[in-house]
Amino acid sequence: MERRVPTGEGVEPRMKKRSAWVFSEQSTPTITDVLTGRRRSRDFWRHVVTNNFWNVTHLLVHFGLKLLSMNACSNFGASLGSFAMPRFHRIASKRARDTLRQLCPDMSDRDRDELFRRNCRSQGRLMTEFSVINRLQRHPERMEVHGLDVIAEAVDRGPVILVGMHLGNWEITPTVLQGINVRPHAFYVPPKGRAKAWIAERLRRKAGLRFLPPGAAGIKPAIKVLKDGGVVSIFCDEGFGGKIRGPFFGQKPHLEGNIGVAIRLARVTGATICPWYCLRGEGFNFVWRSLDPIRLPPEHSPGARRGEDLLLLNDVVERVIRENLDQWYFLDHALRAP
Repeated sequence: MERRVPTGEGVEPRMKKRSAWVFSEQSTPTITDVLTGRRRSRDFWRHVVTNNFWNVTHLLVHFGLKLLSMNACSNFGASLGSFAMPRFHRIASKRARDTLRQLCPDMSDRDRDELFRRNCRSQGRLMTEFSVINRLQRHPERMEVHGLDVIAEAVDRGPVILVGMHLGNWEITPTVLQGINVRPHAFYVPPKGRAKAWIAERLRRKAGLRFLPPGAAGIKPAIKVLKDGGVVSIFCDEGFGGKIRGPFFGQKPHLEGNIGVAIRLARVTGATICPWYCLRGEGFNFVWRSLDPIRLPPEHSPGARRGEDLLLLNDVVERVIRENLDQWYFLDHALRAP
């Protein structure tokens, strides 16, 4: 059943315009940089020696973990997350605990501590499961899928914006979508580090994703894909610079994150918004679920319903995130100031 909300005056549509984020890759230092100054010399040493040490390490770990079974790989990550997160990521751990106190004020300290520990295990599993996630293509019994027909029907009618959330292990979604022969285009920001970027791109291409340029450069290609009746994937829960940009968690709606991007793309192209999320079951098993599609109600002038549109999508995302904080990737980010 599609969500439709009547036009109203509940939210002021005028708000600060979102600044376009432009992605730029760091230039590669050359041997001539050694002669230009101390700072560039350090950059060259870091690029050639330090970064390559970590690149080799990441590749060895990634391919080494492939020798493990799926369960063993995931369980190793859980143990690693429990050990490493509180000890080596203390600032992130403090932010996670502060965020839990603000989002769960009625929960006991003991229950919040347990929720934090579960989140640490979930974070660790995510890191190691990169090595085995595509094996799920041969093991569909590990994925319980609900509502895939909802997305198939929306795709048959016209353009679709898939709105995902960073829960469970969202990397299984391209494999799930293969069941209805959908290969979405996704905004892709490569991870820092050449080895990590290569691993992530290789895994996602093999799973069936097609990439859009990150930031402002990807908007026009995304509009073209949607106007041609295609499918674009975007995540509307996000952290940036250590701060949570989405969902709003009671703060004023804003255009600084992907919720605003999704709404604008839907308005420009008439696309249906299809929210989805994935939750981890026991170990390396998952439950994937599509929610009711959202078609934005008509507006009497461009932008007249923008605030209401933002809250309509935010409320769907926020409800799911609040219910599953133990599996949320951005729990270790801070809430925005009011």
